[in-house]
Amino acid sequence: QVKLVESGGGLVQPGGSLRLSCAASGSIFSIHAMGWYRQAPGKQRELVADITSDDRTNYADSVKGRFTISRDNAKKTGFLQMNSLKPEDTGIYFCHARLQNALGYYTGDYWGQGTQVTVSS
Repeated sequence: QVKLVESGGGLVQPGGSLRLSCAASGSIFSIHAMGWYRQAPGKQRELVADITSDDRTNYADSVKGRFTISRDNAKKTGFLQMNSLKPEDTGIYFCHARLQNALGYYTGDYWGQGTQVTVSS
């Protein structure tokens, strides 16, 4: 059983910052990639940022220069530092992890329950 638990969401004023965390637990040999997605009301879930086990990162154009994704492989934890937040960043943020076994083969995709981020004055 694999579980992802997000934390760090909340209400923040425009221009403020938040740091999201995603802690993975359970039967995990290796996390190939971790990512953050968000879903705004009435919109589809979209990729915000992801990071591979060798620290290659990818960001949505809308967050480049403002958000930074990172991970601690030993603690099986991922982070999303969000700065200069805008009202359009509002949504539920979901953590995603793609796992692999000792041979490097894919073993599954897992999602957290999500954490609400609201940017409003």
